Amino acid sequence: MASFALAAGTASPFAAKDAATQFINGASPKPQSPQAKARAAAEDFEAVFLNSMFSEMFTGVDGKGPFDGPGTAIWRSMLTDQYARSFAKAGGVGIANDVYRSLLAQQEASMK
Repeated sequence: MASFALAAGTASPFAAKDAATQFINGASPKPQSPQAKARAAAEDFEAVFLNSMFSEMFTGVDGKGPFDGPGTAIWRSMLTDQYARSFAKAGGVGIANDVYRSLLAQQEASMK
């Protein structure tokens, strides 16, 4: 099960974007401890969950107004993505902490 936490951190939709940004900026990826990878995976999981919640929240908004146009749906999806990432990074709703503790417990159990 230890490989699940490590794989979950790399399977995130945000991990690929962050790695690409590091490559473009010329920064080499820093080696991370298993705890740091588990924390990143937990935060990514919460961000994906919050993105889903925010997306549902915006389904009732019709988009009529001064900013209505063909790009409104794309803009709205990027907005909800950034909301979710910033909420998760700031502590979110507490899901990441529970997921993190669960991942660490699974890693410790697999080491025995």
